[in-house]
Amino acid sequence: MTTHRIGLVVPSSNVTVETEMPAILARHPSADFSFHSTRMRMHTVSPAGLAAMNAQRERCVMEIADASPEVILYACLVAVMVGGPGEHRRVESAVAEQLATGGSEALVRSSAGALAEGLRALGARRVALVTPYLKPLAQQVVEYLEAEGFEIADWRALEVSDNNEVGCIPGEQVMAAARSLDLSDVDALVLSCCVQMPSLSLIEPAEQEFGIPVLSAATAGAYSILRSLGLDVSIDGAGSLLRARATV
Repeated sequence: MTTHRIGLVVPSSNVTVETEMPAILARHPSADFSFHSTRMRMHTVSPAGLAAMNAQRERCVMEIADASPEVILYACLVAVMVGGPGEHRRVESAVAEQLATGGSEALVRSSAGALAEGLRALGARRVALVTPYLKPLAQQVVEYLEAEGFEIADWRALEVSDNNEVGCIPGEQVMAAARSLDLSDVDALVLSCCVQMPSLSLIEPAEQEFGIPVLSAATAGAYSILRSLGLDVSIDGAGSLLRARATV
């Protein structure tokens, strides 16, 4: 079985993406994966903290390129979305250009772009969100997705600014926020609009409870990685997005 090498560019205080992404892709029926991370210093999820983190991008990209990954995921959704509409395209293009200059042929994806990709794959137009962010940052996420053509029917911000604490938000709190949403005529629910807020174990139960497709930044990232590699996107136990029976 082929082993595909995946690079992750993550905030220094993030632990969830390095837990949930391997857990998802370990279930793939026909491929193996290894995961290799590089870290950008960040503790407080604020405009200043995110700007300081993004300033470290070039160093981190070249460090992870040394591991010769096939795909690199820029795994901080809000850090990209605060850059304004279409920022994930600019970031992915800039990283790809930097890699090519350094002789790397790695493919580039971002959590921000992957979420939009996943929602489109589900045919979702009217969407609800649960985010861990302070309300001003959550509003920027809403506006970013609206600029991508989605209608955000309702959203919740749990208002946790410490990124270490985001990684410890209880599932019960995430589900309570989801239950408080107006899900009338909603096409999909983004249960965790952040790769640091844990939600993988909640995806399937939430789909059963709410009767709509449920995804997260992590499941969308896994979907985008699989598509970029031309692999089957069928993964058990990770929601509707990863139940497709062939590469879309």
